[in-house]
Parts: sequence; C-alpha cells; structure tokens
Amino acid sequence: MTTTTGQNAGHKLPLRRSAAVVGIGHSDWRGDLARVRAGETPTDSYGYATVAFRNALADANITRDQIDGLVGGHTTSYERMGEVLGLDVRWGGQGDCVGAILQAVMAIETGMAEVVALVYGNNQRSAKVQYGGPKAMGGDNFLSYVYHAPWGLTSQGALYAMMQRRFAEVRGYTERDLGEVAVAERAWASLNPAAIMQKPITMEDYLASDYVCEPLHLFDYCLINDGGVAMIIAEAGRAAKMCERPVYIETVGRYDLNNNATSLGPRLETFYANAQAEVASQIFNGTGFGPEDVDLVQVYDSFSVHVPLTLEGYGYCKPGEFGKLAREQGIGPGGKRPVNTGGGHLSETYMQGWNHQIESVRQLRGTCGARQIENCRLAHYSSDVSGKAISILYGR
Repeated sequence: MTTTTGQNAGHKLPLRRSAAVVGIGHSDWRGDLARVRAGETPTDSYGYATVAFRNALADANITRDQIDGLVGGHTTSYERMGEVLGLDVRWGGQGDCVGAILQAVMAIETGMAEVVALVYGNNQRSAKVQYGGPKAMGGDNFLSYVYHAPWGLTSQGALYAMMQRRFAEVRGYTERDLGEVAVAERAWASLNPAAIMQKPITMEDYLASDYVCEPLHLFDYCLINDGGVAMIIAEAGRAAKMCERPVYIETVGRYDLNNNATSLGPRLETFYANAQAEVASQIFNGTGFGPEDVDLVQVYDSFSVHVPLTLEGYGYCKPGEFGKLAREQGIGPGGKRPVNTGGGHLSETYMQGWNHQIESVRQLRGTCGARQIENCRLAHYSSDVSGKAISILYGR
C-alpha cells in the first residue's frame, strides 16, 4: 500500500462503508438524442429523471414506499421532483453529482434517512442550453467562468484550453499525449451498447480534427445530450439484506482551494495538485488502500485534460509521465490502468458525472460484458472543478 501524506494524514474518516448502492438506472441516451435530432421534444428534465428512477427501482427490486430520502440533481427542484416521483420522504436535498452522494451518505450516517434516491435529469440538448457565449447559463450566481466575460472567456472550453496550454508547457506534454484520452475513451465506448459515440477513432483522426479552442480539438470536448440517471443508496446493514450485490461507498474525500478560485488560480498555478494531495490523504490513508489497489479510475471529463491531471494528482503516475503511462500501461481496453470504461463524457454521455457512478457500480458488480475489468474490486471517482477536489471510493 502507498502511504500518502498531507494535512489529513492519519485522520479518522467518517463515511466509511456506512452506505451502499443497491439500485441504478438511466434513460435511453442514444434514443433520447435520436429523437431530439429528429426535431422532437421527448420530455423535460423531470421526465428523464422519472425514467431513470423507475429503472433504478426495478434494479433494486424495491418499492418507492421503502425510500425515505431524496436528493435531486442541481438541474431540478427537490420539492417538485418528490411530487413527480410520488415520494413523500422525511429528508431531502439537492446538489450536483458528488454533492448529492455526499449528502446522502451523511444523512444515512446521522440517521436522518436509511434509503435515499438520488435522481438527476437534464434536457440540456433539446432546451438548447448554452455553456458559453453572451447567454451562458447560470450567470455569476453559478458558473465562475462568467466572471471572465469582459475578456471574452465565457465558456469552459476557453478556460480549459488556457489550462491545457500551461499544463502542457510545464509538464512537457504534446497534443498526441492528450489525444490518448479521447482515443481510449472512444475505444471503451465502442464496447458499451448505451454509449452515444461508438465509432472508434485513431490518433490520426484526433490530430486531424478541428480545433474548437486551441489546443483543444473537437474530440477533447464532452457531448451535450439529454438524459437522466438515478441511484438508490441504503444504509450498509439494510443494503446487505436488500441486495445480492451491494456496492459499498468505501469513503468520500473533499478538499477545497478557495483562494483565487474564480480567478483560475488553482487551475493555472498548481493544476489542483494541492487539493488532490489532501484528498488522496483522506481516501487512501483513511481506508488502508493506495493507488496500486485501485482497479478502475473514473474521472469527471468535461474536457480530456481532466484525466492526466487526475492520474498525476492522485499518484497513479509521476508529474509529466501521463503520456508514458498511457502508451506503456494503457488506459483503454486491455490496458493496465483502465480509465472511464463506459466512454466517459467524451463518448458515452454527458450526465455531469452521474454516468461515471453507474459505470463504477456495474464494473464492481461484474456486469459490463465486453468491457468488464477482470476481478474489479475497487473504483475511484474523481471530480476537480473550480478549486474543489472531491473523490469517491467504491468497493465490493
């Protein structure tokens, strides 16, 4: 086991295998997109969430009256979501993917709920949500990149292009190194029946693709599509009785870098490394695991650059050695360091982190078919954005 140092080294963690995932579900992402492209408006965010919730209920083999907690995704209202789903719960909340999971586990640990539904729906494609430009969604109440509008930086793509430019200079990376991410994720997606983009691409395809915001190519950007995802998380003791194959939340770690967060400081100066080191201390020292024990890494990948940042930051490779890891060990099918095995946000679906949770659960259950990681026992999910580093460890 690798021992990690940091301010939290030796700190006793809460949230230690106190809850487990007993049900998962999602909408038909491929079908949803086909209908939107055909000019239809299949449903709204609540409709996509409802489809996912029904599938998660069926997967868990429970009834809705067994659920006493609800966390709605940040794209919908918690109160309205409860009404639409017919849930009269005693506890609830709202948040993004990792925030929702953190809230659910904390509620379970404190006895506020025992079985929590986490439900997300998003009609971003059919509603023509803009993530950049003069009408970028969220405004200054939500998305930090809007602060940079006077300089023309109104999209995440522009900010991550700037980040990748400096990251590549400091670490000595080439476009070919970054291209390893897009090529590997598309290879995984080609093995995933639910993935939207299933046609494999080569490194030559990647390098020949258009820049959207140099140095980022088209294949470095996430998809924009409609859909829904749901999870049902239960107290560990109940989960063991409810489910034949519960997937335990080993722990959750978080560390924030708030100084200059909206001025891109954590991104451009340290590439989140300080926060990642602290979270690594929490999740690895707190559980007895190390990076070498992890069978699967899942990375929030709105842009491909997130992947090398994460693998460096959590000790899967040394700074500047991502390209070597990708080529010599492999991050795609057949590789020794599999990453984003469902295809990630680049090729599977853009469910803002939620699809990575579904894939982690399926891999640990052993139900991924052609893309299944042999004897997968531990999965690490990482999300780094706006100065916040958050990780979840899932285990069997």
